Amino acid sequence: MDASIISALAALTGTAVGGLTSVVANWLNHRLQTRAQWLSHEKNRRQNLYRDFIEQASTCYIDALQHDEADIPNLVGLYAKLGRMRVLSSEAVINSADHIARKILDIYIEPDKTFVELRDMANNGTIDLLRDFSVACRVEFEQLDAGRI
Repeated sequence: MDASIISALAALTGTAVGGLTSVVANWLNHRLQTRAQWLSHEKNRRQNLYRDFIEQASTCYIDALQHDEADIPNLVGLYAKLGRMRVLSSEAVINSADHIARKILDIYIEPDKTFVELRDMANNGTIDLLRDFSVACRVEFEQLDAGRI
């Protein structure tokens, strides 16, 4: 084989490998950027949903503590947010949110709480119905940040 042909083939092979390397590097970079954007969007979407759920659950919870007749529109809003979570969230977050909703329904059946009872609940930590939910959300966000979701 002629030396000039070997040189030409080597040059073409080097060009092809270099071009392919550039294409693969650009594809990987684009893929990583797209994933980072998706994770950021997903985290923001969940943060908004969880914030709305916490606000709705808090409203329903205080109403349940003070009244024995359920505030149906607020409960519907709470369950609508829970339904959205069933699509987006981890099992731990869903289970915790479901527990909160069921607990709120149970509280409506109980006698109304007086201020003294509410103060006692605050002092012994039983008034914080959302603690486990907050922890589950934080764990989920840590998993999102680590790319495990």
